[in-house]
Amino acid sequence: MDILKALEGIRFPLLDKLMQGVTFLGEETVFMVVAIVLFWCVDKWKGYFLLATGFLGTILSQVMKLIWRVPRPWVRDPSFTVVKSAQSGATGFSFPSGHTQSAACTFGGIARCSKRVWLRWLMIAAVLLVGFSRMYLGAHYPSDVIVGLLLGVAAVLVMYPVFRRARESARYMYGVLGVMLLLSLGYLAYVLFYPFPADVRLTDPLTGTSNWENGLKNAWTLLGCLLGLIVAYTADRKTRFSEQAPLPGQICKTVLGLAILVGLRVALKKLFGLISDDLCWNALRYFCMVVFAGAVWPLSFPFWAKLGAKNSKK
Repeated sequence: MDILKALEGIRFPLLDKLMQGVTFLGEETVFMVVAIVLFWCVDKWKGYFLLATGFLGTILSQVMKLIWRVPRPWVRDPSFTVVKSAQSGATGFSFPSGHTQSAACTFGGIARCSKRVWLRWLMIAAVLLVGFSRMYLGAHYPSDVIVGLLLGVAAVLVMYPVFRRARESARYMYGVLGVMLLLSLGYLAYVLFYPFPADVRLTDPLTGTSNWENGLKNAWTLLGCLLGLIVAYTADRKTRFSEQAPLPGQICKTVLGLAILVGLRVALKKLFGLISDDLCWNALRYFCMVVFAGAVWPLSFPFWAKLGAKNSKK
């Protein structure tokens, strides 16, 4: 707590806002956007790699949260204050840091794929800044950040050679997806059936959810994403869409595609919320989103490629 209290003592409004902006780089939304842009516009296999890396890192992080069950700093020490704007994103247990793990998977994955030295250093700096921001905002202990960083780096280093081989063999790729599916089902079974202590199911008055609910929501979400990824890969084997297009086409397909995806995310959340508040609907919601991003929207890519080519000629 000494480091966190020292950082608490140097806080001021402008730096609070800056660190809140930095910590956003570790959010799920940023990870999804980066992976999708890679998948749609740069190299679909780098997109697959980033999605799988994030999946592995998240599974490891979520399981460790429920095993160690470390309370957030402000829960352990009521005299310590967290920056209010960061509190809504600090759900679940503290150890390890999910934001740092996500940033390490996202930007560490980009660094591993890139041959540009300056880009690698920029990505590394982004990861370290996200980790620092989590401590500055009061959301995590230094140990949370260090382990979250190690988990993300480990996921990148493990998955990179795996996906280099999977790129050459559909059978190997399906094997990888099968292992990931077993991990996802194992995590879901763990959350559903393990006899956690009663306090794990207690609702946190500051966040409005319990640690168990956060774990279950993430388990269903991961399962839906993975099933969607299996469908997307199968569709890609048939269509073999191309990510390449002139710049106007790339911009159009990315902006419009992301807008539709965000609309789908919001609409499905409201629709399923009317049907039931059961967290299992998160699986179907994210399944639909991943199928749209990986199988449906790529069907429009030939159009954007032609549109871009015509505009460039003009």
